[in-house]
Amino acid sequence: MSIPRSVAVLGATGSIGGSTLNVISRHPERFRVAVLTAGRRADALDQLAMRWNPDYVVLAGAANSTAGPGWQGDWRFGSEAMGLAAADPAIPIVVNALVGFAGLESTLAALGAGKQLALANKESLVVGGDLVLEAAATGGGDLIPVDSEHSAILQCLGGRPTSEVHRVILTASGGPFREWPASRFASIRPEDALAHPTWSMGDKITVDSATLANKALEVIEAHLLFGLDFDAIDVVVHPASIVHSMVEFNDGSTVSQLGHPTMEIPIQYALSAPEHLPNEFRSFDPVEASPLEFERLRREDFPMFELGVEAGRSGGTAPAVYNAANEVAVRAFLDGGLGFLGIPDVVETVLSSMPTTPVESLEHLVEVDAEARSRSRESVGTPLATRGDSTP
Repeated sequence: MSIPRSVAVLGATGSIGGSTLNVISRHPERFRVAVLTAGRRADALDQLAMRWNPDYVVLAGAANSTAGPGWQGDWRFGSEAMGLAAADPAIPIVVNALVGFAGLESTLAALGAGKQLALANKESLVVGGDLVLEAAATGGGDLIPVDSEHSAILQCLGGRPTSEVHRVILTASGGPFREWPASRFASIRPEDALAHPTWSMGDKITVDSATLANKALEVIEAHLLFGLDFDAIDVVVHPASIVHSMVEFNDGSTVSQLGHPTMEIPIQYALSAPEHLPNEFRSFDPVEASPLEFERLRREDFPMFELGVEAGRSGGTAPAVYNAANEVAVRAFLDGGLGFLGIPDVVETVLSSMPTTPVESLEHLVEVDAEARSRSRESVGTPLATRGDSTP
């Protein structure tokens, strides 16, 4: 009998972290939870630690005094402890389910230490770009995407080189506003944006899905993961979220990956790839799922998509600026200080105010991120940025 492989779950208290633990619970013979981490949610982390009894836990955003009251094991604290967990030589698999730019350092640490990295933190790849790919190449780490779209592409390729690929087609659900006329967007409230029709996700990624910023990040991610030109990456709206991506080869044949919309399938594949482990999910029924409908993306009504793709084409520091401005704008929208239409206003303003330069190092990206966030917070309060504010 093989020994279960140890897994570190970074961001264990979030939705992806919870789904990862669900997958591991069904395969105790294959995986065991070695490390759990969270930002500041000590009580939630404490509950998970009592359930899983890991080797240690990390609370990255708090001091020693905030340890939970129940679990009496090894508590570690601070961002440095998070990075050390990602690179722990005793742990072969790291799941990065952190949110936003904060996940970049852990991504670099895991890949640099030769880990199998199940990457749900797409922002770290989008922002880190060549730094992340270089860390994987030099450290020997294996980067496996958790996003359902990129997991689908990986499975559709089946090991074939991308030189045989004519294009890939990412699918988008269209979000909660797929059928809304643009004239109604000024009235959108946070609760409207959080009502995703097919996926259950965290607040930030759910708003990104509503603005289509998430799909722009996924286009950049596909470009980096598979070495594809941007012109070879298309997006179509597929409301049912059954077809996750398609790969069209040079001979015109197209392969697609289908499945019910649950993140546990791509998470399980990221842990076990290239093996497909059995699971308890309901079997796919093509008759029940029919008809499978596709629509063109309404690019003119969702400017966050074009802004993101153009930032990806520009390369260098532009994706980092886009990501930072978006994170600030989305937070302001959720807090009620910015209208839905203000999100692209803030992002466009900050992108146009900062020159795009080559990425020199992680420290350089940290500086760019900080500057973009500062400018974004200033922009949130301007008349342009508050356009579309839905507050009374």
